[in-house]
Amino acid sequence: MEEGDEQLSKPSTLRWKILRNALLSRPPSQSDAKSESREIINRISRKGKGNQSFNLIPCHLHQISSTEVQGLTMDACYCYSLPTSIAASNLFLYQRKDNCASITDFEICNKNDIDNTGVVCPWPSEEILSYYCLSHADMFRSKSIIELGAGYGLGGLVIAAASEASEVVISDGNPQVIESANSEAFGSTVVTSQLLHWNKEDIETLSHKFDFIVASDCTFFKEFHKGLVQTLKSLLKDSGFSEAIFFSPKRGDSLDKFLEEITEAGLTYCISEKYNERVWKSHQELMKGDQSWPNYETDHCYPLLLKISR
Repeated sequence: MEEGDEQLSKPSTLRWKILRNALLSRPPSQSDAKSESREIINRISRKGKGNQSFNLIPCHLHQISSTEVQGLTMDACYCYSLPTSIAASNLFLYQRKDNCASITDFEICNKNDIDNTGVVCPWPSEEILSYYCLSHADMFRSKSIIELGAGYGLGGLVIAAASEASEVVISDGNPQVIESANSEAFGSTVVTSQLLHWNKEDIETLSHKFDFIVASDCTFFKEFHKGLVQTLKSLLKDSGFSEAIFFSPKRGDSLDKFLEEITEAGLTYCISEKYNERVWKSHQELMKGDQSWPNYETDHCYPLLLKISR
């Protein structure tokens, strides 16, 4: 392999090349640049095909009218079909089209001191969180729940649609992804969305209010660990049972560092690798080389279940 080819194969180099293509105002050939970016993304992506990596909740693209699509040129409407006995078992979420980020996304992230991952797509950990909550819906009945770093909020909305919870708050630090809809699917459950930063003083009205906190893929960025742990301490009820349910891959030492912050803050935790037979079976098949997810790798792709309490 020549030196140039070896350098090109590095994921960090490939990611910078994608960013370069996005920033160039007049690339030599727009179609060629898109084709090259698509090829690079296929080589480094940690997502399965179709964004539904474990295929746990059926999802399909939902056609919307021309009047609905105004202002949503970068978004598409997806229908998630929940396998429940509830009549209103479909959830409709507007999500960013695959690989359709813009400079505005990065400007908003810089302004709000947040990362951009929530606006990119639904991630595998969110899919597993949603499926886990759907499978354990009874424990949320009549409870107050908040989803942190919710992105498009699939996990929290699944809880609202399937569990008869008293309240579900969908929260994120990115103002682009906290809008909620589907009010007809939630029955008597009160569902709200809230802009929430882990490192800011904007959680006073929510202090010690929640029976459950749920989150997925929120432990990757170490610079947010302290703020996230302090947010957990502030939001969990300080009397009676309360618990945070996280799904996160190890991602190098990022999860271990987060666990150190949890211990230092005086919270307790337990962690599980095998928490659902169907998910575990899919994981085993993917480890054998199932091509539905060509770049599958345990450290970055398989979420562990983390439960945190006082």
